[in-house]
Parts: sequence; structure tokens; C-alpha cells
Amino acid sequence: MPFQDNFRRILHIDLDAFFASVEQRDHPALRGKPVAVGLNVARGVVASASYEARKFGVHSAQPSSQAAKLCPNLIFVPGRMDVYKSESKKVSNILSRFTDLIEPVSIDEAFLDVTANPQNYRYALDIAKEIKKTIKTETGLVASAGVSYNKFLAKIASDWRKPDGLCVIHPNRALAFIDKLPVKAIWGVGPVTAQKMQSLGITTGKDLREKELGFLVDQFGKSGYSFYNFARGIDDREVTTTRIRKQVSAEVTFSKDESDPKKIESLIHMLAGRLQARLLRHNFRGTSLTLKIRFKDFQTITRSFSRSEIIFDAHNIAQIATELFSHVELKDKSIRLIGLAIGNRYLEESDTEPLLPFGEFMNNEPIL
Repeated sequence: MPFQDNFRRILHIDLDAFFASVEQRDHPALRGKPVAVGLNVARGVVASASYEARKFGVHSAQPSSQAAKLCPNLIFVPGRMDVYKSESKKVSNILSRFTDLIEPVSIDEAFLDVTANPQNYRYALDIAKEIKKTIKTETGLVASAGVSYNKFLAKIASDWRKPDGLCVIHPNRALAFIDKLPVKAIWGVGPVTAQKMQSLGITTGKDLREKELGFLVDQFGKSGYSFYNFARGIDDREVTTTRIRKQVSAEVTFSKDESDPKKIESLIHMLAGRLQARLLRHNFRGTSLTLKIRFKDFQTITRSFSRSEIIFDAHNIAQIATELFSHVELKDKSIRLIGLAIGNRYLEESDTEPLLPFGEFMNNEPIL
């Protein structure tokens, strides 16, 4: 798309199999082999899988035990978050050479608005090519890029030809492209929603566009508005370089399901200290506390407490959280995960903060 009309130029840059690719880059013996970043232990989870492993059905967030069954030759390697963050920062610095309008989504992906660019490139495609080339040259990593006139289509484009993909969805061809999309590729359509759409005879973007707005809102609530617009190639969201942080949290997953209240209360005190440290790091003050509990069967409940004063001190956090926990009926249930979060931000002079390079990775801690 040349820079000569009223359309925005949005790029979505995604580092392919980021963690696994870093390990393969740094350890030549792993290249060309199925690799999973994570530990093959009880409760272990795959953080990233190489494309060689993905051919067997291995993917991120999958239990390590399941991944090992799918791919008997799978090589597990421990994660190195300090290295991944360092590489993410390098890529973030590369992106900043092309525009100041960068919205990190996670540690390995970001949106860029290159409608105005300091190098005065005529085509957004040329910028995408140059970014991919520079990332490869300076970091040895491979990125996929999507180019279009909004975030929804740019994201879809970057996923279209992975790995090492480059795809442009031109405004004149957007609807034809969307028509062929399976609904599961539409932003916000998860497995449950996709199944419901299937039952309603909606399997492609074209099927979705043929539905009236009222019908979609009746079936999917507020999401119906987004589905209606996305099916028409409409997405007015800006590339945002700052955000308002709504909460700060900390959570852990037990290595073994736990039902002993005393052990759980002990963990709550430990989490309270960790949460206070994060509140300090993010200069965050809030007046509500939420306790999250996930049981063995993955049922998740929350209990919250609010007051007019700021909740900040670790002792106070633990005291409130313990009181919230005392009202949870365990019966015969055991707990898999527990978390604490401070929200209802107390706004001061500045209530926004710049996004971290490629976004902050996660709030939850590794499995205990």
C-alpha cells in the first residue's frame, strides 16, 4: 500500500516461536529438532514450542506430559527469561527506528502505525521487509509480519504464512480475504464461541457478515458488535503507546493439589510479600484486593474486598486475603492455583505508563 490515501498503515510483528528459537539459535545442537521450552515434570507446562515440535501437535500452554506423549523425541530445555527479555528489548529498539507509534502486545509481538515514518518509505510492505531483515541480521531471530489498514487485519496477516511470513491485506481485497477465513481466526472467537457459531451455521467470515447486527448481539452480547465490524473489515482501534494499568497481581500454581488450609494461608502470606514488591516496582496504589482460587477441576472463583484507604502493606494484604479465604468452602476440594491482585487504582498526577518492550511478559510465577 503506497502512502497516498486516507488509510492507516498498520504492521503486526511477531517473533516466530520466540523462546524456542532463542534456544535453537544459542544451542546449534537443537536446530532442526523438536524443542519445547519448559520442564518435563509433574505440573510442567510448555512455554514455547519449535516449529519442528508443532508438527506433532505440541504448543504453548500445553501440559508437558501431554506434549511428551505427542512427540516422544521432544527435547525439553529450561527457560531463560532474562535472555528472552534482553532479546525482546533489542527488537523493540529496532522497531523504534521506523516509528514512535508502537504498541507492545506481549514479549514477542507488537503493533506499529507506520502511516508517518521518518525514513519516508512509500510502501508499508517495504518497512515490513526491512524490519524482518534487520531483526534477522542483528538478533539471528525470525519474525513474521502482517500489513494492513487496521490492527485486526494486520494481526491476521502476520499469522497467515508463518513461520517467516509476510502478508499484505490491501483495503480493496479485505472483504474477499475475510470471506475465506474460518471463524476461529476472527479476533475474540475462542473454542466455545466457535462451537456456538458452528451450531448457528457460521463457519466463515462470509457467513458472519451475512448475519444482522441484532442477531449477533442477541447471541454473543457485546462481542456481537465486534464480530459485526470485523466481518466487514472495520476496526477503529488506535495503536496505543501508553496504557492505564488496572491492577497488579501475583499468583502461583501448586506442584501438587493442596487442601490443607494452614499451608494455603502460609502461601497467601508469601504471595502478599511478592505482591507488595510488584506494587512498588510499578508505583501502583489501589483500594481493592481480589483473591483468586482455581480448584483441581479448574473451576475458578474470586473473592474481593474494597475500602476507601489504599491497600499496600504486605501484612495488611495477607490479613485481608486470609479473611477472604476463610469464607471459601473447600469441602472435599483441593486447590491448584491461588492468586492475589490489587485493583481499583488510586489515580495520582499521572495515571498512565509507557508499555514495556514488547509488553510485560506475565504476572504469574513459575510453578512451585
